[in-house]
Amino acid sequence: MNISIITVGKLKEKYLKLGIDEFLKRLTAYAKMEIIEVPDEKAPEQLSDLEMEQVKQKEGEKILSKISPDTYVIALAIEGKMKSSEELADSLDKLATYGKSKIAFVIGGSLGLSNEVLQRADEKLSFSKMTFPHQMMKLILLEQIYRAFRINRGEPYHK
Repeated sequence: MNISIITVGKLKEKYLKLGIDEFLKRLTAYAKMEIIEVPDEKAPEQLSDLEMEQVKQKEGEKILSKISPDTYVIALAIEGKMKSSEELADSLDKLATYGKSKIAFVIGGSLGLSNEVLQRADEKLSFSKMTFPHQMMKLILLEQIYRAFRINRGEPYHK
C-alpha cells in the first residue's frame, strides 16, 4: 500500500518532526509512506471572505497537482465522517482488499480546503468537531494510520 499525506505548509516545530519521523519509521513495516508538503500562500492576518477563498483556491491547486487520477483521496475536514480507530482500520483494510493501493490523506492549511479538493475527495474524514493546528494533524494522522495497521494485523498496541 502506498500512502501519501499531502499537507499545506512546512513543518517547523522540532517536537512534531521527531514524532512524525518516529511514526514514519514504524510504518515502513506496513506501507510505503510519503509526506508531500505544498507551500502555503502568504496572506495577511485579516482577510476578507473573497481573499480567504482565493488563498484556499491557490493552495487547492497545489494539492490537486500532487494527486494522480488513480489515487483514493481522503480529505480531513471538520464536516467529514468521524470514525473510531477500529473503523479507520477496517476502511484501510477494505481499500487494500479492493485494489485501492494508492491512498492520499489531505490536510489543508490554516483556512481549510478548497471546494475543488473536497469535490475530488472520495471520502471526508473528521477527527473531531474541534479545530487542531494543521501541523499537529500530521502527527495525529500518522499515529492513527499506524494504529490501524496494528489493529488489522492483530498486533498489540496501547488503547
